[in-house]
Amino acid sequence: MSTLRNKVQLIGNVGNEPETTVLESGKKVTRFSLATNENYRNDKGEKVQTTDWHNIVAWGKTAEIIEQYAGKGKQIAVEGKLTSRNYETKEGEKRYITEVVVNELVLLGFKGDSEKAA
Repeated sequence: MSTLRNKVQLIGNVGNEPETTVLESGKKVTRFSLATNENYRNDKGEKVQTTDWHNIVAWGKTAEIIEQYAGKGKQIAVEGKLTSRNYETKEGEKRYITEVVVNELVLLGFKGDSEKAA
């Protein structure tokens, strides 16, 4: 059990145009949503598709690659760790968010072989 760790792997479609921010330190961070679909048959034998939405965060070189090549609708695979954080809105409400912090990225759906980056 000591070899288990916080690891998430997802294949899905970019849900919105990735938003990149350059921090004061010069480091880039890119945030976007990723839609993953699951297909199954219900008890009546009908095909059903469900979609889950995931908040994705990428830093540095990976952020730059996503900004450049992974626009809305593109299929990608990400691997990273699950993190949770909270913040306070302007109205003083406390909000909680769970995100996948990417450490590996594969661009899918391009002509020819998949491009692997980061």
